Amino acid sequence: MKILLSTTLILLIGMTSFSQNTDTRIYEMRTYWPAPGKMDNMLARFRNHTTKLFEKHGMTNIGYWTPQRKPDSVLVYVLAYPNKEARDASWKAFASDPEWQKVQKESEANGKIVEKVVSAFFHTTDFSPNDLVSKSDRVFELRTYKASKYNLGLLLARFRNHTVGLFAKHGMSNLIYWTQDNSDEMLVYLLAHKSKEAAAASFNAFRLDPEWVEARAASEKLAKGSITTSVVSEFLIPTDFSPLK
Repeated sequence: MKILLSTTLILLIGMTSFSQNTDTRIYEMRTYWPAPGKMDNMLARFRNHTTKLFEKHGMTNIGYWTPQRKPDSVLVYVLAYPNKEARDASWKAFASDPEWQKVQKESEANGKIVEKVVSAFFHTTDFSPNDLVSKSDRVFELRTYKASKYNLGLLLARFRNHTVGLFAKHGMSNLIYWTQDNSDEMLVYLLAHKSKEAAAASFNAFRLDPEWVEARAASEKLAKGSITTSVVSEFLIPTDFSPLK
């Protein structure tokens, strides 16, 4: 009981700690579904033109990925900007750039190559490592958590004070953690692993770790139940033109 109360106190302290993260940029995650049979065309346009034009207009290319389970199904990428106003100005300049207009027209001579686009905006958490240095031979895991009502703060506290450290202890690389703009429910983060099999082994060890068992119990005692309503995991592989590998 004393141990459980101690962990509960740590979780509560974590919820009121001041931010130590100096990354004030806004991140945009964009997901593109290609038109049927057009994935290679879409990737070629990004590889040869779009990423360079993004940089020209002040956007920072963070990473570009396709799902490991079905690489030809979708493209996920992340850009960073100083702020929302800079983002809007960059996209306006990009859209009106004659070079982009020429590339778009030529690439779509035989029809549209992008069928659907979804965009979401994020800011890094105060405990995010922001480890965006490329390394060889690894896979990425994008994990999306939806907190139960009123419990995002408690979820963040658990990650801040326990989960992130335990992930590292069990061989996972913490890259970046975000909360979604205009949402009091979402935590999204990116891990790296040596392989999908290594990820499974790391998570198995993590789930059995006494510190995790204790932290989970303490957080759920405070919440009077689970502090998440859903967890979605997607393994990603970087494209050949992704800055982050």
